[in-house]
Amino acid sequence: MALKDQITEDMKTAMRAKEAERLSAIRMLLAAIKQKEVDERITLDDAQVIAVVDKLIKQRKDSIAAYQQAQRDDLAAKEQAELSVLSAYLPQRMSADEITAAVAAIVAGLGASGPGDMGKVMGAVKTQLAGKADMGLVSTAVKAALSGAK
Repeated sequence: MALKDQITEDMKTAMRAKEAERLSAIRMLLAAIKQKEVDERITLDDAQVIAVVDKLIKQRKDSIAAYQQAQRDDLAAKEQAELSVLSAYLPQRMSADEITAAVAAIVAGLGASGPGDMGKVMGAVKTQLAGKADMGLVSTAVKAALSGAK
């Protein structure tokens, strides 16, 4: 079953179970997917749906940090609930060690040497690790690999 179909089925299940918070988060996700499809006039595949989920998760994390800094724990809790619903649609994430090893292999394969090659390495890493790893951790691993490559 395609990921988008699974999300639609989960929405129906949440409706039947009268899970208002879960239903709201799933509807928000489906709206974001539909918006991307309409904007680009395409039908999203699983990888593109995962990219949308990733983007929404990043937004939730940023919102949680902002709400906690403003001491709005009620809003932070709402965003955290949405974050937990969205996280269920991501594939298993790579560990920090796996990310470091993958980045090292890509840096070696490209022959990158130093911070000037950051863009080239990130482009290659993004295509290989998109959806599988937290890109914040990936960026840190790339910076560490390139600073050590001098």
